[in-house]
Amino acid sequence: MLIPLLIFIIVIVAVVSFLVKSYNQIVILRNNVEKAFANIDVMLKQRADEVPNLVRVVKATALYENTTLKELVALRSQYLQSENTNDKIKIAQGINGGIKSLLISIESYPEIKASQSYLELQKRLSDLENMIADRREYFNDSINLYNTGIQVFPDVLFAKIMSYQKMKMLEFSEKEIEYNGVTL
Repeated sequence: MLIPLLIFIIVIVAVVSFLVKSYNQIVILRNNVEKAFANIDVMLKQRADEVPNLVRVVKATALYENTTLKELVALRSQYLQSENTNDKIKIAQGINGGIKSLLISIESYPEIKASQSYLELQKRLSDLENMIADRREYFNDSINLYNTGIQVFPDVLFAKIMSYQKMKMLEFSEKEIEYNGVTL
């Protein structure tokens, strides 16, 4: 009588241990994604903070790409107010496209391209984009591990219970991040 009871207790303990380990693994993966995005978020905020400088340089040289400038300022505001990672990713991609569009339009204005303020700003944006690219790789690796983790059995059961959804990777095409032959 004692042996079957011991076997039953051992099986229960093993099953509970397995379930706890599976649950903890999903939580670790999710926290790793949040940490990875927090690291990239710092760079994305710094890039968003350069938008007013870009607007100032462009306005100071009499180029007034009103629509693009307003869009960039609005996107910056949305980014700084957003709390959702997927929303931030989408907004960051919009900022990237807006900056690229504005930089391309500046090509028509040699007085801007020659200004020291613009050159410094262009270097700062290029440096930020390189740092974002480095952090994006780590973030995307974290997303890949998380997405895989919530799709394998038995972790998928906990993921469904906790309403964990597949997350999007942070992607910028090479065309989006290339400006005048220089990767931003």
